[in-house]
Formats: sequence, C-alpha cells, structure tokens
Amino acid sequence: MKPRQTFRGVLLRPATRSADPAAHQAAPAATGRARVSVGREVAGRAGKAVTVIRGLPGSASQLEQLAARLKRLCGAGGTLKSGVIEIQGDHRDRLVEELCKLGLEARRSGG
Repeated sequence: MKPRQTFRGVLLRPATRSADPAAHQAAPAATGRARVSVGREVAGRAGKAVTVIRGLPGSASQLEQLAARLKRLCGAGGTLKSGVIEIQGDHRDRLVEELCKLGLEARRSGG
C-alpha cells in the first residue's frame, strides 16, 4: 500500500479534476441578481486595511454614485478603480448589510 501524502502532518486529499474547464466556473445566481463580494485587503497599502467590493453591476456613473453613498455611510474615503470600489478601513459588515438592503446578493469574503 502506498503511503498517504502529508504536508507538515496534514493529510492531503487527491486532486479531482474535470476534463471540462467550464465545469469549474461559478454558476450565475439563480435569481438573476449579481453576486457581490465584500473583502478586506492590506497588500500594497503599508499595512492599512481597505474594504474592496467586487462584482457590482452597472455603468461607471452608477458605480460612482454607489461609491459616494457607501463612503458617506462609512464616514471614510475611498475610490473606484476599474469597476472595483475601495473604501478605507474595515467596514465589511456594514457594507454587506447596506448592499443587501439595495437588493444585491452581497457576501463577505475572506477572513
């Protein structure tokens, strides 16, 4: 019998892969609403936390208006970069609650 692979004492599961790469992609939401992920990043920001909102639908002007509303809600600065809203500080819970009120399927991502 072949010994099981371990990494630092943790047993590893064998990788199961499908021949179809499209099978690994996430399916769109059944309700037709956009899936929005709200996460926290510190990379490249000198250790300062930034809340990042990805997957928002809408045009650039709509996203700018939404960013302004969310920044005002958090009382913090932020920006809109290529369809991603960044708000200074860790405001994930407050933002997920507000985005759900607006009818978006918002999920908290990360730790």
